[in-house]
Amino acid sequence: MNTAPHPDKPTLLMAEDEEDTASLLKFLLERAGYRIVHAPDGLQAQQLIDTMAPPSLVLLDIMLPHMSGLQLLPYIRNKPDWQRVPIIMLTADSSEHDIQQALATGANDYMVKPFNPRELTARLSRFLKIAA
Repeated sequence: MNTAPHPDKPTLLMAEDEEDTASLLKFLLERAGYRIVHAPDGLQAQQLIDTMAPPSLVLLDIMLPHMSGLQLLPYIRNKPDWQRVPIIMLTADSSEHDIQQALATGANDYMVKPFNPRELTARLSRFLKIAA
């Protein structure tokens, strides 16, 4: 897996275990000008967090095999180089408790699947303009 940054494209780390959703997101986001690094489960996401340069943004599912997105949030926020990386939760979990927990633990935004592609790209743009 190539994790070298592309200076012309913002890099997004996407942790998503549903293959169809991951393929759709990758297609939509690459077409919108992003470079996607995909982790299909929580452990692979953790390995990427440990080895890759901080991305421009993280898209994080809550319900992941091996380690949940809610477990990864504090892990990401405790890494000094990653503390300012925007994190958007993109999940089928619409539980008010989990939304509150995600936002309290360090998520910058929370979107429930199914998602509107235009809304997702608008939110990504907003965070990347803030981060720039």
